[in-house]
Amino acid sequence: MPARASRRAWRGSSRGGWRCAAEARSPPMSLLRFLGVRPPASDAGGETETVRRIAARLESLPPERARHLAAFAYVLARVAHSDLEIDASESAEMERLVRVLGELPEAEAALVVEIAKSQARLLGGTENYVVTREFRRHATPEERARLLECAFAVAAADGSISSVENVECGRIADELGFTREEMLAVRSAFRDKLSVLQGSAR
Repeated sequence: MPARASRRAWRGSSRGGWRCAAEARSPPMSLLRFLGVRPPASDAGGETETVRRIAARLESLPPERARHLAAFAYVLARVAHSDLEIDASESAEMERLVRVLGELPEAEAALVVEIAKSQARLLGGTENYVVTREFRRHATPEERARLLECAFAVAAADGSISSVENVECGRIADELGFTREEMLAVRSAFRDKLSVLQGSAR
């Protein structure tokens, strides 16, 4: 989809009132049990263990919508964890986006984000591509564009998009089916947050 068309589609989807402005060690068993996290299972039927674990907490949503939101939350957590540190501002932005997109209560959105972050820390590279591919398979072009913009929004939540986060967003854009030009068009809204440009401006 051309960059201009992608941006038009994204603007159009926001008129309904929703818009983005963004070697693992297992945790203790008590935390795993609380979050409902288990070691990854095989990718059966196009649905990963990560998506199942998160979607299971979204009982108020239709199953297909729950799976969509679960994959969305995980991809955001993937970006936040790409530099191996998820700070409070990134977590808050993820919770806001999940709450607004899913029309969820604050507590439920916070729980979904906690599970997504735990899965990203625990499984990381083993799930990243599979979950993003699954999201692409079921999402519309507008939903894919929205996820990419929100990925940049999460990366920029602490005031700076690191080089590692920028590269990860580029990988996500590629896995979602965007060209480099389309990715750059989305990233242009966050240009002043790129750490490499912030450094050169000093």
